Amino acid sequence: MFRYVRGAVWLLAGLIATPVSGATALQCVPYARIVSGVNIRGDALTWWDQAQDRYARGHLPRRGAVMAFRPYGPMVLGHVAVVSKVLDDRRVLIRHANWSVPGAIEEDVLAIDVSDAGDWSAVRVWHSPTGQMGARTNPTFGFIYPGKAQLRPFEPDPALGASVRFAKADPAVWEQAGPAAKAVDESEGAERLAGLGRSLRKALREPRLETDMRAIQFADAAPSGRSLRDIIADVKRDARLR
Repeated sequence: MFRYVRGAVWLLAGLIATPVSGATALQCVPYARIVSGVNIRGDALTWWDQAQDRYARGHLPRRGAVMAFRPYGPMVLGHVAVVSKVLDDRRVLIRHANWSVPGAIEEDVLAIDVSDAGDWSAVRVWHSPTGQMGARTNPTFGFIYPGKAQLRPFEPDPALGASVRFAKADPAVWEQAGPAAKAVDESEGAERLAGLGRSLRKALREPRLETDMRAIQFADAAPSGRSLRDIIADVKRDARLR
């Protein structure tokens, strides 16, 4: 019983946690810039246009490419992630920051193309706190290709904001889910994930994430005794920062 209660508290705290001092959380932009080597600055929503005439762009995933997300819903500034591995024509692994939890780094987690045309214009992304594919469909601009495809290491830097390595997935496990994922009828378009059979849903949830214990400390450090109004305000603010 305690384990489940703690799990629920951890999830809620992780979604709203911000350092008490008011320091900013690591954003997706500096993380993607360092890991990919794509030297673009400014909000994520501007990367696609800024890349024109500077970097090749396209709609096919490649290792080391930056996946540029369009602003959508609460994600008003867009988002950028780096492709770490291409599993097949509909599945890639990505590395990104400030997605599931403010400031958290997620490495080699799954992103699935759910676009009707198979052009990666709409994706679903793994949500580490719940251990499953996110419910939201996210529109994208496409991929920005660096001059030299290389995944660079990211070292936490307080100057870039508070961060925690939330989870790292084993890429081999995602590959084991491949046969089930390929069984999806391509004609189902953007809504096909909603109708997946039990075996496919199990395959997508199978990976065991190695949670960094610092993530728990990060979540447990959330201020306690706060009102529901304060919590809602934090969630809205964090959504805007993403």
